[in-house]
Amino acid sequence: MAKKKDNAKKVRITLVHSVIGYSEKHKATVRALGLRHLNQTVEIQDGPVLQGMLRKVNHLVQVEEQEAK
Repeated sequence: MAKKKDNAKKVRITLVHSVIGYSEKHKATVRALGLRHLNQTVEIQDGPVLQGMLRKVNHLVQVEEQEAK
């Protein structure tokens, strides 16, 4: 089994636009990111899957890269 990196980069994601009027796929992607409410912020470990999700809903979210600790 692969070991997890403790010093992996984290990304702070904030939902800045409502998902009302967007496709069900976009709504599901925002929900899968852990975002439920407008202006809610979550911190998630960066990776290729996350980058694909962010690319899909980049018009709805604001992304900030966090410093690795």
